[in-house]
Amino acid sequence: MTLKRYFTSDQLTLTTRVLCCEPQDDGRFRILLTETLFHPQGGGQPSDRGTLAGAAMLQALQEGDDIAHYTDRAVEPGEAELVVDGELRALHSRYHSAGHVIAYAGEVFGWRGYKANHRPGEGRIVFTALEQAEPVTAEALTQHAAALVAGNYPRLLGEEGGKRMVSWGELTPYACGGTHVLHTGDIGDIVIGKVKEKKGELTVQYSLSH
Repeated sequence: MTLKRYFTSDQLTLTTRVLCCEPQDDGRFRILLTETLFHPQGGGQPSDRGTLAGAAMLQALQEGDDIAHYTDRAVEPGEAELVVDGELRALHSRYHSAGHVIAYAGEVFGWRGYKANHRPGEGRIVFTALEQAEPVTAEALTQHAAALVAGNYPRLLGEEGGKRMVSWGELTPYACGGTHVLHTGDIGDIVIGKVKEKKGELTVQYSLSH
């Protein structure tokens, strides 16, 4: 089982151990580590990238209890230094956190977010209607989301029932394995695009202004 250090740490470098390195048919190499800071692809968030013992870490994937790291060249078993691409991590964290903020904004109107894509350029939140759901516009969502960003609420991490919980300030914690900004103000300006309601679902497209 790979220990997920990114659950509790925002560090971008770590000395870990390479357990095995296996060549793949596509020319990449599959590497298992004792512990990692690389967030794998999943939960609507893209994989981190960076370097592993000097090799380019191209993609991390959750495979059972392990996180498999795919590199451009072989890495010897033993102690190794990993470095996360900080600029890419920050972008992914901002987009994922923005998705949570939009979900909080949707709850004001009686909508509960249950599915999301936080990839830059593909930001989307899908909501299901609760009992008192109201019609909602892009302008209204933008206003509420902007207020949460402006509040600059601090991130809070916890655990409940064996699940990692994420929230900011007094906002409701939700189970999430993604990476997130330290304060809502770090997200920046959220741009709400198309808002479409159909058959009890609300789909909201979003992006960040920079």
